[in-house]
Amino acid sequence: MIMNWFRNNVVAASLLTVIRVYVGYTFLMAGWGKVSGEERFDASGFLQGGIEKSTGEHPAVQGWYANFLENVALPNVSIFNVLVPWGELLVGIALILGLLTTFSAFMGLIMNVNFLLAGAISTNPNLMIMEFLLLVGGWNAGKIGLDYFLLKLKKKRFEGEERGVAA
Repeated sequence: MIMNWFRNNVVAASLLTVIRVYVGYTFLMAGWGKVSGEERFDASGFLQGGIEKSTGEHPAVQGWYANFLENVALPNVSIFNVLVPWGELLVGIALILGLLTTFSAFMGLIMNVNFLLAGAISTNPNLMIMEFLLLVGGWNAGKIGLDYFLLKLKKKRFEGEERGVAA
């Protein structure tokens, strides 16, 4: 019953829109500062900090993830220096506009999981819960946004193909 409400109810769509725009704004602001050059961004310090947090009696970062940071992410930091800011910016824009909402929320969730695994608590758990709610809401989370028009376009095209008319 709750799933049906989340996925089909107009009130749920409105609540999910508020959540979606908030999460999108958070990502947009984080990405914009990095992409625009307002803040100097270099992931190497963050990655090194994650590796350091994997030692001691009560490590905040698990060993397997520290190995990933040390052997994959740190040697390829120049790639992460591009992926992180642009990923944050694009996820933010897409969520605010309600464009490919489910995919965008999933990509945001993946980023937050990685930030959390690297030892950065911050707002990551809160954002993850909200992104999970967007995923549960599915199409309803983007209904008040550009996804509405994409779905109409897709439906129109599908109906045309069904009648044998190429769209």
